[in-house]
Amino acid sequence: MAEPRVAPRVMLVITKGETGGAQTHVLALCQALAGRADINVVIGGTSADSPLARALRQAGVPTRTLPALRNSLSPWAVARATRDLLRLLRERPPDLLHAHSAVAGVVARLAGWIARVPVVYTVHGFGFKPQAPALQRRMAFLAEWTLAPLTRRMVCVSHHERALAARLPLPAQRVSVIPNAVVDTPHRASPAREPARIVMVARFAAPKRPDLLLRAAALLRDQQRHEALLTLIGDGPELVKCQALAREFGLAAARFPGDVSDVPERLAQHEVFVLLSDHEGLPISVLEAMRSGLAIVASDLPGIRELVRTGQEALLVPNDPAAVAQALARLAASPELRSRLGQGARRRYETLFTPGTMVDAVLNLYGQIAAHEP
Repeated sequence: MAEPRVAPRVMLVITKGETGGAQTHVLALCQALAGRADINVVIGGTSADSPLARALRQAGVPTRTLPALRNSLSPWAVARATRDLLRLLRERPPDLLHAHSAVAGVVARLAGWIARVPVVYTVHGFGFKPQAPALQRRMAFLAEWTLAPLTRRMVCVSHHERALAARLPLPAQRVSVIPNAVVDTPHRASPAREPARIVMVARFAAPKRPDLLLRAAALLRDQQRHEALLTLIGDGPELVKCQALAREFGLAAARFPGDVSDVPERLAQHEVFVLLSDHEGLPISVLEAMRSGLAIVASDLPGIRELVRTGQEALLVPNDPAAVAQALARLAASPELRSRLGQGARRRYETLFTPGTMVDAVLNLYGQIAAHEP
């Protein structure tokens, strides 16, 4: 008789506990792993009450704060964070470390190498994409190239990211594609409702482009002689600049509620979702819009094309305000188109992007590491 499989002890590490796509992914993964793995989460930053920490505690997941882990690749910051993570590893040794986001990926791989703990590194978007600023691109590539040999397994959230990973000194069999997923909710949009209210959920920071949506909204108002109701949910260093841009364009109906804890409910109150960005991995916010059954307008980027197909679940557009305005005008004029796209997006979410599929793939990966497979 085979012995029962022992649940793996897994320490997840993430750079920040703020509201964002990687944090939503970690929460969904931990919820789906409940009862199937012994997990705890280490969150960078000084706040023990970050949005992610609160959500994990509500889900019954133990968390620790690592103040030395911050969004910096300076040698001193990395050395301090590595030292402090090693201390946590020695207090309660896990079977493996699972790092999320770039800086956590650096620190976890260094600590894992020193402590001889295998490391899984989930890449939510490589920093060396061609669209990234030149200095950031070079630094990110140097870090990923140097640490690739310390990576037991690399997980990419899209096939586009996996193609970028092929540039690194890491055997192809140690790189997997496991798409993001989001937990289902009962909140559904009714995209055929009038008027067509527009919502964007994104951090106000690169690579997101809420400024393009504001410019498109101004063009749409000038064309249609009335202003669409527009909500931009999120926070970040570019928020004040975007609020000033809305005032400059005279967008009196634009709303900026900041970070919120009820995204599914708010999405269901709108008819059209927009995500504009210079580059993406596999954006969680688009998955949330698909889950809600919203009509979607998004930047025509490789990672987004793996989520939705233009004309079937979304309208994909170049990052040009006139093109965005044209797509929004099409949707404003056609409740039938909004309804068809929203229904298609919901079906695609149900088929491909639920947590069960994701966690089965992750557990299979953990099992391969436990069996010492290459």
